[in-house]
Amino acid sequence: MPRTHSRNTRANRTASPATPPIPTLRDPRFSQSLERGLAVLRCFRQGRTVLGISDLATELDMSRSTTHRYVLTLSELGYLEQQASRKYRLGHRAADVGMAALNSLDVRRHAQSLLDELRESTSSTVGLAVLDGAEIVCVDRTSGSESGKAEVHLGVGVGSRLPVHCTAAGKLLLAYIPEFEQRVVLAETKLAKHGPNTITSKRQLREELEEIGSSGLAIANGEFAAELCAIAAPVRDEAGDVVAAVGLADHGSIASLLKLSPFLISAADDISQSLGYGRDSE
Repeated sequence: MPRTHSRNTRANRTASPATPPIPTLRDPRFSQSLERGLAVLRCFRQGRTVLGISDLATELDMSRSTTHRYVLTLSELGYLEQQASRKYRLGHRAADVGMAALNSLDVRRHAQSLLDELRESTSSTVGLAVLDGAEIVCVDRTSGSESGKAEVHLGVGVGSRLPVHCTAAGKLLLAYIPEFEQRVVLAETKLAKHGPNTITSKRQLREELEEIGSSGLAIANGEFAAELCAIAAPVRDEAGDVVAAVGLADHGSIASLLKLSPFLISAADDISQSLGYGRDSE
């Protein structure tokens, strides 16, 4: 699910999220209309699931009439649905494409049974996430199973996008990307406060990323939401690159959750091995 950071969709200003914004020459067959239509769909994300024409026009830096034309086309095709409020949300066609993309991920396919075992072993909410620019995408998520334990909902599910700086999985994945990519992401990311302990200093975040890179375990204690604790461990592919993060989340104390870290690390290692990674060859 590629995602660009720039809100301006003009051809000479579009940049990859992993590289500095430099002018590039595009293939003459490139369709700017298709690019703009997809940009409309990308506006709908966690916390912004229902948007009006004026919201979309402002975010995309397009006129209301142009935005309206793209929205009407996407609605006719089933990728957007108009609500009673006359605002729009993603339609069933968009959901079909999103789920097809998630189901095609090798890491998700290899991880599903191991994630189920991890949930049974820990009774905590279990998640699998991949990095996409300054956000993570939840490619799998299952609520805790223990009777009477508060479930971790918060509107987060498969396909949700969450900020990297206040989630355990996000910080872990950010810690393992190349340094120049990390600098670009941090430069373009506003460290908005989500929970009482959200890190809002980029210097402090960089220091924590260094610690995560050394320890192989990320912690978020009340950073995404009050009283929500989470830990995450890396999943590696055959080349040894970190391609995903497995996480545990629960309400309560971080000390209690850390006691479950051996189960988490074991599951992450098992998923890595299923992807062809061998620790002995590292």
